[in-house]
Amino acid sequence: MSENVPVLPAKNGGGRRTGLVVGAVVAVVVLVAALVFALTRPGTDDAAAAEEGATVVRLGTTDVAQPHWEILTELAAEEGIDLEIVGFSEYTQPNPALTEDEIDLNAFQHILYLADHNNNTGDDLQPIGSTLIVPLPLYSEKHEDVSEFTKGEQVAIPNDATNQARALFVLEEAGLITFTGEPKVPTPDDVDTEKSTVVVRPVEASQTAGLISDPDIAGVIVNNNFATDAGFDLDGYVFADDPSSQGAQPYINVIAARPDDVDNPAYQKIVELYHDPKVLESVVESSGGTAVIVEGYDAAKLKDVLAETQENLKAAG
Repeated sequence: MSENVPVLPAKNGGGRRTGLVVGAVVAVVVLVAALVFALTRPGTDDAAAAEEGATVVRLGTTDVAQPHWEILTELAAEEGIDLEIVGFSEYTQPNPALTEDEIDLNAFQHILYLADHNNNTGDDLQPIGSTLIVPLPLYSEKHEDVSEFTKGEQVAIPNDATNQARALFVLEEAGLITFTGEPKVPTPDDVDTEKSTVVVRPVEASQTAGLISDPDIAGVIVNNNFATDAGFDLDGYVFADDPSSQGAQPYINVIAARPDDVDNPAYQKIVELYHDPKVLESVVESSGGTAVIVEGYDAAKLKDVLAETQENLKAAG
């Protein structure tokens, strides 16, 4: 999940829609040269693959149902790469799985989320390619404009540190909350309740969409993949930040690897194929047109953004 502590400009819109939340996960298996495989991935299944001249690479994600993965699989097959889909159900799972060699890549997070993970765990997972950036919208079944929210109404937001900070910035930009100071990475404790219109209710990110029909909840801030799985009208938000802002670098979603694998040619091939027009068209379509594809960020530039973001988080912590 990427990147986050600048305040982004806002985008307005009206409407809302309910749905069920489905958590999901992906793993990708990539086949390449037997020599690379033998050096990187020992094991019974992998040994059999090596005998066939293949290397196994697993990529985890939280949006396994999205059609662009199938397209990527087909393109990879043309390059001698075989993709296999596995599963995680929560944001907290793919990074530990990557660290523990259960997978070889993941593609589910923005840079800020990765920075927070590295700071909290001592890991040094690195981005090797950019994917997309999407707005973080506020949806409501009760209101069509932020001006309709009244004092004391509750808004559900993701409770993980990085998405929570971004969600709070969205509510500040919408004029629904005020901070007591100028936090770089705000938490609910930074909200001035007396000066704010709404009360924030932090919940697990996958639960926010399901709360849109809760009579006690006036609005929900929902990550794009959960909104998609829940059947939301992705253009029917009340308010959202602007993913094309210059300050949005920490929100760039990335493909991440272990630090020693940043230059692995098989992994770099996956990054290249992700940016094939067929894949990108599907990504944008699946996002309801909300995704902004991020080009021009190689591993070195992404590494710099990650390092700066990690320092910002430490300073704020």
